[in-house]
Amino acid sequence: MPGLLRGVARTAVISGTATAVSNRVSRRQAGRWAQQDWDRTSAAAPQEPYSAPPAAPEAPAGDSMDTKISQLKELAQLKEQGVLSEAEFEAQKSRILAA
Repeated sequence: MPGLLRGVARTAVISGTATAVSNRVSRRQAGRWAQQDWDRTSAAAPQEPYSAPPAAPEAPAGDSMDTKISQLKELAQLKEQGVLSEAEFEAQKSRILAA
């Protein structure tokens, strides 16, 4: 019986390791394909840089800090989603903080 359990445990470990490695390779390959697709579409059709919509009129001074914080959070989400580049993010952030 101990030999049987040892064999089953060994098989489980090998199977788990193989699955983890296979998943890692699949994710890496999918990332490479996505990067190649992105490079191909970027080279084929140059796009205009993203420009933020015109700013809404400023709120009263009491809501100013809350408004700025919510705008910065939205800006960070856009950056995380890849909509804004690092330079665009920094420009918009300084515009919000300067207002």
